[in-house]
Amino acid sequence: MKKIFLTTVIILIIPLLMKSQDIIKYPVTKKVDTIDTYFGTKVPDPYRWLEDDTSAATSNWVKEENAVTEKYFEKIPFRNILKERLTKIWNYPKFDVPFKGGTKYFFYKNDGMQNQSVLYIQDALDKEPRVMLDPNKLSTDGTVALAELSVSNNGKYLVYYTSTGGSDWNEGYVIDIENNKLLTDHLKWIKFSGIAWKGDGFYYSRYDEPEKGKELSQKNEFQKMYYHKIGDEQSNDILIYSNKDNAERNYGAQTTEDEKFLIMSETETTSGNGLYYLRLDKNEKEFKQIAKGFDFDYGVIDDYNDKLIMITNCHAPKYKLVLVDPEKPEEKNWVTIIPEKTEVLQGVSYVGGKLIAEYLKDAYSKSYIYTLDGKLEGEVQYPCIGSAGGFSGKKEDNIAFYSFTSFTFPATIYKFDVSANKSTVYKKPEIDFNAENFETKQVFYTSKDGTKIPMFLIYKKGIVLNGNNPTLLYGYGGFNISLTPSFSLSRLLFIENGGIYAMANIRGGGEYGEDWHMAGTKMKKQNVFDDFIYAAQYLIDNKFTSSEKLAIMGGSNGGLLIGACMTQRPDLFKVCIPQVGVMDMLRYQKFTIGKAWSSDYGTSEDSPEMFKYIYGYSPLHNIKAGVKYPATLVMTADHDDRVVPAHSFKFISTLQEKQTGINPVLIRIESMAGHGAGKPTSKIINEYSDLYSFIMFNLGMNPKY
Repeated sequence: MKKIFLTTVIILIIPLLMKSQDIIKYPVTKKVDTIDTYFGTKVPDPYRWLEDDTSAATSNWVKEENAVTEKYFEKIPFRNILKERLTKIWNYPKFDVPFKGGTKYFFYKNDGMQNQSVLYIQDALDKEPRVMLDPNKLSTDGTVALAELSVSNNGKYLVYYTSTGGSDWNEGYVIDIENNKLLTDHLKWIKFSGIAWKGDGFYYSRYDEPEKGKELSQKNEFQKMYYHKIGDEQSNDILIYSNKDNAERNYGAQTTEDEKFLIMSETETTSGNGLYYLRLDKNEKEFKQIAKGFDFDYGVIDDYNDKLIMITNCHAPKYKLVLVDPEKPEEKNWVTIIPEKTEVLQGVSYVGGKLIAEYLKDAYSKSYIYTLDGKLEGEVQYPCIGSAGGFSGKKEDNIAFYSFTSFTFPATIYKFDVSANKSTVYKKPEIDFNAENFETKQVFYTSKDGTKIPMFLIYKKGIVLNGNNPTLLYGYGGFNISLTPSFSLSRLLFIENGGIYAMANIRGGGEYGEDWHMAGTKMKKQNVFDDFIYAAQYLIDNKFTSSEKLAIMGGSNGGLLIGACMTQRPDLFKVCIPQVGVMDMLRYQKFTIGKAWSSDYGTSEDSPEMFKYIYGYSPLHNIKAGVKYPATLVMTADHDDRVVPAHSFKFISTLQEKQTGINPVLIRIESMAGHGAGKPTSKIINEYSDLYSFIMFNLGMNPKY
């Protein structure tokens, strides 16, 4: 009996010894004696030096961390298999929704593996398309992307903004459409700006040139609105509006389709705005207020009979559509076109003389057609529970285009006859994927405080609920942003190998309107983390998975979500993937556009109570020594000037310092990339191949093709 017992012990020890030989040697990250004091509480920040994104020391640290991570990935036997599979299924033509500019049509197309989609032009829908602008020719590695594009109402000019390396900074250029000729116009230091046409020029927003070397980290302050005349030097642009008293307010320009009105939106944060206008047809010079900020959201759809069609959540948390006389803009004078409903009004398109209202019902799309006086004429029929995007069309045209997608329904473009309320397939993708092999299920689970939360589950048909299925749980939970069904090629790698994908529609998002959003903000932020933790618990309790088979993932605010949940419940998860996350909640407001997030988060400087609350969940500050944290892959990029990479740098340094046990805690730092937008296909494939290799390897999966 003793011999048998000793043999058993040895057998149990061998795997542990084998794993111990693979314990990762992390770089030794130096520490500094930086201490901040918040309302009498001293908070050390030993890795503050990593906030300097241009220093040689930070650059060397990045190289060392990436080398360790790459060495780990090289040991994953199926990494290349996943990359080959993803490359294969990615290689098919992809189209975006066509849009009309002047009398011509424009659309984006990617042949399959192009780093950036190409802009095409058509003289009519039945005419042969030709290349208008190929961003792949703007850089050799595909890291210059189109960030914004607009065609003048007269159809003469096309303005486009480019982004380099994923940065939010844009540069503007102009093309003469008739000759397809690049003009001399060159605009710089544009950020968070649209393009609002007036004649042969446009309104846009920009910042002053930042300090050399701090372009990706310096706070963005004193945004200004300008008018640029085609052919002029940027130095001759006309200043339309600036606010010298409020450094952190932003200003966005919009013109109505007939160019009678210039609408200016004023924001302080990501929630709530003020609204102002100029009558351009009357050469007015002083803005007049339509709605005071910043308690509610207001957006102008277009003008109609000298009045403005406006969508708002003012005293309507799920939004409504109203008609506003700009000469009498007070709320008491508004005329309701579409009243608030139980579903959330997401947007309205003015097409073909009708209003197409797009709603969310339990996080999926429903759309209805109304007359301009608010009479319901019908519902747009969609093929399944999913997400509609669009509708692209002119108010005088009867034809519109929209896209539709779901978890097992690749994005398909439809041509829509407005008057007949009829959709026909316009562009359908051909993918190496059989939707019949998978099913989608929506469940509702109960969170900590009794709130019912919806969650989508996607998996292979015939799955056995034995508590042993590899599962990936995804969430966001912030800024009134809704997670809705969509098709993902990279996700196929996981679900076609027996994994379950779960997406929880937690509070903080916009799935049920402004009340749902506000229930996950400031001193209610813990609701977001509780909702996500209880989603994980539901999956475990109902035998979908177990803690040893559960991975969680989220990006940006979702990265904060993952960081908070893994530090609060490290026992609940096997793998954690925080992507471009907000990890230092005490200092986020000190970089680039971070202060704008304070409507959701509050700041550590607001009050003793707010500091204590934020400090209590800030991922960076809640990593504890001696805790066995899950296998963690932090993901960021060197050109992320939305959520600066210092968040991830400091988080992983602290995690590597304090981690106990053999679970890997690594960081993958992409070069010449930012928060996500504009990333070339080559980098996307490499990134997702690594991401899913890490998840599947640490969940004990063995993908085969």
